[in-house]
Amino acid sequence: MPATGKSNKKILLFLALFLMVICLISLSCGQIEIPMKSTLSAVFYHLNILWGENGSFTMEQDAVIWFIRMPRVLTGVLVGAGLGISGAVMQGIFNNPLADPGITGVSAGAATGAVIAIALGIAAENVFMLPLFALFGSLLAVFFTVFLAMRGKRIPAVTLLLAGVVTSMLLGAVTSGILTMMNEQKAQSYLFWIIGGLDYRRWEHVYIAAGPILSGIAVMIAAARHLNVLALGDTEARSVGMPVMTFRIGLMFTAAAVTAAAVCVSGNIGFVGLIIPHIMRMLLGPDYVLLLPASALAGAAFLVSCDLLGRIIMPPVEIRVGIMTALLGAPYFLYLLRKMQKISYDS
Repeated sequence: MPATGKSNKKILLFLALFLMVICLISLSCGQIEIPMKSTLSAVFYHLNILWGENGSFTMEQDAVIWFIRMPRVLTGVLVGAGLGISGAVMQGIFNNPLADPGITGVSAGAATGAVIAIALGIAAENVFMLPLFALFGSLLAVFFTVFLAMRGKRIPAVTLLLAGVVTSMLLGAVTSGILTMMNEQKAQSYLFWIIGGLDYRRWEHVYIAAGPILSGIAVMIAAARHLNVLALGDTEARSVGMPVMTFRIGLMFTAAAVTAAAVCVSGNIGFVGLIIPHIMRMLLGPDYVLLLPASALAGAAFLVSCDLLGRIIMPPVEIRVGIMTALLGAPYFLYLLRKMQKISYDS
């Protein structure tokens, strides 16, 4: 049973507190263990908060926390929040709990953009080039998918899904073709990116992702009440004066842009936008005013937790976060698929 009233606020508060705690633990844990007191002091020192004392942490600890782990954690928060809320919006737009942010070809477009940057050699010259090419490829894929799916002034949901599949297959073929012409070193660079990970993230990656992801999250949360109206059906939405087509396309592009910004700095990370909104919907119900911020908080906490587990579960080897989300998300997806099949069969 979904929670109601004060329980919903408690769940949101718990998610926010859990996200803060898991971020602090992630800053402290790793191959170099740093005491929590030193971690807090270093963070507060850089934020110019009086509690932070320069003498309670060493220069080495400060370098690890602020220049290695902090960009990694913040990137994880941004990517997880962006994928989580984008998944919730996509599921609301298509009224399908199995809808995923990548259904518009975003991930395939990012992969093609990334492989082009690596093949041209510019990814090694400038840290901004690979994510920017991936972002550009993602957005082009979305435009191409919508162009294929457009029928007059309508975009049927089934047609959009099929167009997304076609776009992904086409871009996958392009990516594979480029890979066959790359040398082994460049191919390994692409493989390292496509698996999805937060390692070796720098402050530049945070700067690239922060603007589009935070702006997109703000727009989607502002449109939460309209999503509630849309969930009642197109006829009811039109009866209250909502431009259904314009609203649906606008939100879809916003979610796709946020997903593109997330994928471009982290690589292909699956299941976050699929399972997190579904779990939040079971806990909080279908009210998007609560569901969207909850999906953002839970997505961020889930991704940072997966990254932390990947770092500490088999030291000194790190399991990349894209692998961890697949290991944890795939069983739940199979359970969800089986449950929906059973409901369909019983009905």
